[in-house]
Amino acid sequence: MISGNQTWDLAALYADLADWEADFNRIRPLAEAFLAYRGRLAESPAVLRDAIAAGDAYERLGEKVYVFAHLRSDENTADNANRARVDRVEALFASLAETSAWFDPEVMAIPEETMKAFLEAPELAFYRRSLLELLREKPHTLSEPEERLLGTLGDVLGYPDKTFEILNDADLDFGRIRGEAGRSEPLTHGSYRRFLESPDREVRRRAFRRMFGTYHKFRNTFATTLDGAVKRHVVGAKIRHYPSALVKSLAGDNVPEAVYRNLIATVHDNLEGFYDYMKLRREVLKLDRLDMFDMYNPLVPGCRREYDFPEAVTLVKRALAPLGEEYAGKLELAFSQRWIDVPERRGKRSGAYSGGCYDSYPYLLLNYNRTLNDVFTLAHELGHSMHSYYSNSTQEYHYADYSIFVAEVASTTNEILLFEHLLENSSDRAFRAFLYGHLADEIRGTIYRQTMFAEFELLIHELVEAGTPLSADLLNEKYFELNKLYYGPEVEADPLIAVEWARIPHFYYNFYVYKYATGMSAAIRLAENLRSGDPAKREAYFGFLKAGDSKDVLDIMKDAGVDLSTPAPVAAALGRFRSTVASLRAELGL
Repeated sequence: MISGNQTWDLAALYADLADWEADFNRIRPLAEAFLAYRGRLAESPAVLRDAIAAGDAYERLGEKVYVFAHLRSDENTADNANRARVDRVEALFASLAETSAWFDPEVMAIPEETMKAFLEAPELAFYRRSLLELLREKPHTLSEPEERLLGTLGDVLGYPDKTFEILNDADLDFGRIRGEAGRSEPLTHGSYRRFLESPDREVRRRAFRRMFGTYHKFRNTFATTLDGAVKRHVVGAKIRHYPSALVKSLAGDNVPEAVYRNLIATVHDNLEGFYDYMKLRREVLKLDRLDMFDMYNPLVPGCRREYDFPEAVTLVKRALAPLGEEYAGKLELAFSQRWIDVPERRGKRSGAYSGGCYDSYPYLLLNYNRTLNDVFTLAHELGHSMHSYYSNSTQEYHYADYSIFVAEVASTTNEILLFEHLLENSSDRAFRAFLYGHLADEIRGTIYRQTMFAEFELLIHELVEAGTPLSADLLNEKYFELNKLYYGPEVEADPLIAVEWARIPHFYYNFYVYKYATGMSAAIRLAENLRSGDPAKREAYFGFLKAGDSKDVLDIMKDAGVDLSTPAPVAAALGRFRSTVASLRAELGL
């Protein structure tokens, strides 16, 4: 039986479907009201202000209508009526795709002297920041017909990504393998990690070889889809007059290229710490050499603990105490207002996320199964939701939506606070070792591994920019070299790891993965700041939570106490990794 307080309250967004239908029917008139300003933006600051406000009104209602539809659909993915509402909203947005294409080019076409005067006008004071952001892109904005043409090609240009998704998620069949009990079990994306966590090395090996053997068979197709996606990024950068795809991808957040390259260089400078962890893992597992399928099985088996959801809530609340009483009071809203859909059930979307919009609660979807990982997931998703809550409560709609660059910071900070709380309140050496192993693996996966992905992504884009096609053999060669560099002398990798690039969807996301590494580096510093008890550092953290998009992301993080324009936060995070590995070694008595 699922209790009511363990499902989310979507009635707070729309009391009934008739209200949703009414708002759905208001979207097109709002879009047309925005379109009515076309050709008028240079008339006066007041007209430009009103046009921006009209565009915001259209987008704001569209977000609300879409969020309700997709949350209802995720409650039960088998419900065709739920899915149909999502399809209707997406079809409406597609039909209105050209509604906004005119706006940026028309702003860019306003004469420089006129725009200079506009920017000083009191009517546009609120929008000055977003206009300056837009004008920063002026050298890269095309004419209105060209922008409209690119807009209509958006769906077509996305076919490499779609083909990858269909092949990877629907068409690949990994067959079955013999599991721990000797029974034949299906190997899927979902079960693969469970097999890799098995204490039986032969089970891990069988899962690895079957999984990557399958990708090896389709390597040429995957190379074609990836080559197409990278070429889209490269050609898009050329069309918009950027020096490279990397620079174009960073421009939206106003992040210098040096931030990306400094991340890679700093991780290279700290690979010895990673090699030391690989050595410890090899020693604990009593192996002559590690293989890539030896990375996920726990070093401290037998530490499985189960937590009822109320226990998990109590743990997380106590762990987040360093954020203070005000935060604790706002956090309570997640439970009293029923932001969270907790239990796993048939038809419900898998995984976990925080999702919502400016006019909704920052809802959380969980599939809670009582594990410690599920407790960490609760802390993580609450971090996202509280970030959204504070941003939406502080900023007007126009500046409330924070950048993806900082999106993982609050969530990861919560996870580290939970780790510290659990560690402080346990004298069980085995459990403490388990916790240190958990943190070491989180940093390994989020900073070292994601930086390896970021370096590979940069490499393949530079190859395409130099006119080199991405064949499967070339991709395998480059990936295997990087894997060998990052994992070091303790690992003798099965050659099949060379094709791992084929199963990583993030390589289609246009330089996304580096944000995981910078985000965790920031979170490690911020958690330390919060635990120091310094009120000024806590207030600086709240400034970050409330900032939304009111400043450039690097300035927001600098105000919070983390200067990501320098290598220092990444270097400090990797220093924390080394100390974590040393503590793990000590708890294991090695």
